[in-house]
Amino acid sequence: QVQVAESGGGLVQPGGSLRLSCTASGLTLEYFAVGWFRQAPGKEREGVSCISSIDHIYYGNSTKGRFTISRDNEKNVVYLHMNSLKPEDTAIYFCATDTYQCSYFTGGPFPDAGSWGQGTQVTVSS
Repeated sequence: QVQVAESGGGLVQPGGSLRLSCTASGLTLEYFAVGWFRQAPGKEREGVSCISSIDHIYYGNSTKGRFTISRDNEKNVVYLHMNSLKPEDTAIYFCATDTYQCSYFTGGPFPDAGSWGQGTQVTVSS
């Protein structure tokens, strides 16, 4: 069974940093586009970042310049490095394999429903 899972969330003060990890069982992430998305209470799901299978990288407008996506193919993991965190970054963060090759970031659809992890909570608060 193919699954992805997020980890690394937690409570951090404004201005702080966190690194989220997206790991997979049953598939090699190196060959897939992987996206990070988030959803805050009462808000719509939002695209955070995506790395395509040929390592084209995309960022959402609210995270550009503060967040960085990267891969470690030896460890089969995709990271989301989050710096200069703000209270408005508080949300559940999800990763998903993306057969549409990050097309959400250019006006296309979200990844398919079966491609998502369970999410990890990030709370930015003093």
